[in-house]
Amino acid sequence: MKIYPYKRLNRPIALRVTSVSLHLPDGTRDQLDTSAYSTQQQTVALGVAGHADWVSATVALSATLPPGFDDPGAAWSDLSVLGVLTDGETNIRTSTVLTRVAEDTRDWSGSIKLFRDDHLGRAALAVYAVGTVDGVPGRSIAETDRSWIVDAVSDEPVRGLQLEVRKASFTRSAREWLRAYADAPWIVDTSSRVPTVFVNTDVDGIDGLLDSSGSGVESKVRDLLVAQMATDAWTAVFHGAIGDLEVEPGGGPVFPTDWQGEVLREMLPDVVPGVHVEEALRQVHRRRTGDSGWTELQTRIHYAAIRRAEASRALGFAIRRLEQANRESEK
Repeated sequence: MKIYPYKRLNRPIALRVTSVSLHLPDGTRDQLDTSAYSTQQQTVALGVAGHADWVSATVALSATLPPGFDDPGAAWSDLSVLGVLTDGETNIRTSTVLTRVAEDTRDWSGSIKLFRDDHLGRAALAVYAVGTVDGVPGRSIAETDRSWIVDAVSDEPVRGLQLEVRKASFTRSAREWLRAYADAPWIVDTSSRVPTVFVNTDVDGIDGLLDSSGSGVESKVRDLLVAQMATDAWTAVFHGAIGDLEVEPGGGPVFPTDWQGEVLREMLPDVVPGVHVEEALRQVHRRRTGDSGWTELQTRIHYAAIRRAEASRALGFAIRRLEQANRESEK
């Protein structure tokens, strides 16, 4: 939780996406149906309509401010409500001014336009109420506590981490850097736009095992293998995210706006339990950059990765299937 040297509203702004449309090269507009956005996931997927060549998109917004924003005795004046879309990967920030629906409501509405050429993947959409406080304009009075995600390429509005899995011969791959890991069954690459797990097809049988679709012991071994890969992936992406943080002038870490931010918000409650995610981020950052505490935190990071990968569930299924197979062979 941040401390502000001026009065603010105590509750966050509620944000909803109400419609999405794409503007196409031929000048027409495709009004997307509700499958393009998910209120539960708070995510917009602009690839849902299959238009790879769309020029721009318009996302309609509805925001509800907390009670008290227009009290006569409020400490702020000149209140404005802004929708802000931030893309940490391309360093693009787009804003729009929302309009109050009616004088007797707390609802504001508007739309924000984004251009396809400005975005490679995911951007964060938030709403801020800003005003003049103590003679200083542009101070934030309230904001959304969780941004929506606008994904320029996905065809499914899923908020969580998306991993790409690619198969490659590490010894013969055109990616020369893979050759240094020729004896590894898989490697996690966190440097690309989407974290990628490279599976080494040089390992005898791994390709067929991952592609197996049976229901016997082989499938349980496959599930166990996938869970281990996922554990490694979650561990790697957490370290990748926490090691690439921007820092405010005061020294505090800033949540990333792309997949790295999603990873941190997902895992931090298990890494530093019992505190708000912003405080958890500060604690982890202090331990990583300080003199002590980082080594001790590795157990919690591994535990958080195991939970996300559902490794215990996969292991339990594999053990029960092996026990069943043993019983059947003894009959």
